[in-house]
Amino acid sequence: MRFGDEARSWAYARTVLKGFAPSLNFRQTRHPALDGARGLAVLAMVMGHTLDALLAPAFRDHPWVQEYWKLRGITAPLFLLVSGWAVVMALGTKPGAAKDSFGRRFRRALLLLFLGYLLHWPGWGAVRELGFSDAMLRKVFQFDALQCIGAALLLGAMALVVTPNRGARALLLGGLAVGIPLASAGMWHAGEHLPVPLQQFIGNGEGSRFPFFPWAGFFFAGAFAAQLLHLLKPGLAQGFSLLALGGALLGLTHQVPVEWTPTSPTMVMYRVAQGLLVLGVVNLLPQRLSGLLAPLGRLSLWIYVLHLPVVYGWADIAGLSQRIGPRLGMAAAMGVSVALLVGCYLVARLGRWAREQARPWRAGSTTLGASVGTARLGQ
Repeated sequence: MRFGDEARSWAYARTVLKGFAPSLNFRQTRHPALDGARGLAVLAMVMGHTLDALLAPAFRDHPWVQEYWKLRGITAPLFLLVSGWAVVMALGTKPGAAKDSFGRRFRRALLLLFLGYLLHWPGWGAVRELGFSDAMLRKVFQFDALQCIGAALLLGAMALVVTPNRGARALLLGGLAVGIPLASAGMWHAGEHLPVPLQQFIGNGEGSRFPFFPWAGFFFAGAFAAQLLHLLKPGLAQGFSLLALGGALLGLTHQVPVEWTPTSPTMVMYRVAQGLLVLGVVNLLPQRLSGLLAPLGRLSLWIYVLHLPVVYGWADIAGLSQRIGPRLGMAAAMGVSVALLVGCYLVARLGRWAREQARPWRAGSTTLGASVGTARLGQ
């Protein structure tokens, strides 16, 4: 082959490969604050669940423990808020990204719903004992955090597809963020005579922990904030904007009475304000510091799935709350919580490594910076 022919061949090969570059390039970045915020929420969640299950009553009355219970209230709202933010941030600026990634988001939502219901499976013995009754349906279809995130992700993915225009998208996401909490009381009242699984979803069913109304409002508040601030660079710009937005909402809660009822929209507004402030602070932290929490954030879904059965049991298998119960001192309970967090992290890390070895072409393909992928939902 002559030199000229070889040069033309290489030029042609580069042209062909360049055409495939969007589908072959897996070098993507993650939003630096989201994983840190998730990691902080994971840390508070595992410690909170473990202390709640194991701490002796005498230690619960300690003033700083009572303060910790109050601060713990931000954990679930922060998860939902960050999940909504991540969904919008993952779209990037590519036109049609929401439509291209809908299938992946749909599968992700189904996975979250499946895992959520699996964690609350009472076991065949309990199902046979209760029979086909409302009590059995309440146990099997108990609505919790993963189901709420999965249902909100499903609705959010459809909302993003039908609103390619940024202005229309912001209006729709803002409407859902405000409308879901405002409609909660009415939906609870309207669902009184619906089947038990629907009551669990709406929230008026007994035992529904994180019902769609009003908890999905946190998800869409995060998505709306991300849509508003999508032009700002992560770090100082987004951090100060989030602090301003969260501070404004927090100031607004001082002008109206905050009701701590399950369907209270002012409660949602107050927790959204706190979540935005936390996310703003994490944005402003040096990446070296927020990076310490990021590994927990990237595996938060699987840490959540792993630690719940250990703490509370699963089906007919007793957990720490049944085996040890609330009788440990502060040091012992803290030691168990740290050991549990580290153990769940290592198992989740090992599982991710094994999956990447089995499917190397998928490694890193769902990180937040992708213009054609879905964001990892915590996890």
